Amino acid sequence: MEDIDSLIQQLQAIAQSGKHYGKDIFDRERYEQLERVAKKLTSQLVDNADWKNLSLFFDADVGYVTPKVDVRAATFKDDKILLVKEKRGEVWSIPGGWADPGFSPAEIAVKETFEEAGIQVKPKRLIAVKDMQKNNYPKKNFAYIYKLLFECEPNDDDLHGGVETSDAQYFSLDEALKLNLSLGRILPEDLKLAFECHQANNWETYFDKTNAPYSPE
Repeated sequence: MEDIDSLIQQLQAIAQSGKHYGKDIFDRERYEQLERVAKKLTSQLVDNADWKNLSLFFDADVGYVTPKVDVRAATFKDDKILLVKEKRGEVWSIPGGWADPGFSPAEIAVKETFEEAGIQVKPKRLIAVKDMQKNNYPKKNFAYIYKLLFECEPNDDDLHGGVETSDAQYFSLDEALKLNLSLGRILPEDLKLAFECHQANNWETYFDKTNAPYSPE
């Protein structure tokens, strides 16, 4: 059974796409009404969701609504993984961020690692493609998000924090699992998956599998 967050996100996507592609003025009015209903539902079900923030979310995309993409770079040296300490919250995560237009996912992995940890890296293989709604990430985002996790190797050793980070260090898996992790960005399961990939000679990219046939319902 789908949770309420997923259903509201589907309502928002239908309303946003309908407003953009609808030709008939009456259809556009119905889609605008559907969007208002989705906003009201969200405001009642999500903590601290004021109307201004809801409007920013619902009006952020134009045209056909698609998931946002979060890219993470799991960089290994001496069988340890690179983590960065975020200034906000003093929590640790794998370097990464939103995919930007004009960059491939692998280029985002390189860019974000340089900005957050100060080093150049080379992406080697794709560890995982995960649907955040279908995993155990805290549901703090209105957007529907796919997470891409790359295994990378470092090209230099000049580790340092960046604008949004205060520290960057390499950790063993046991050490990393004891840290205060930024669970909205990375889960213990992601760390374990990254180490599993790093230690494997051959790796098959992980993705959220399903045996259920597609149903429009």
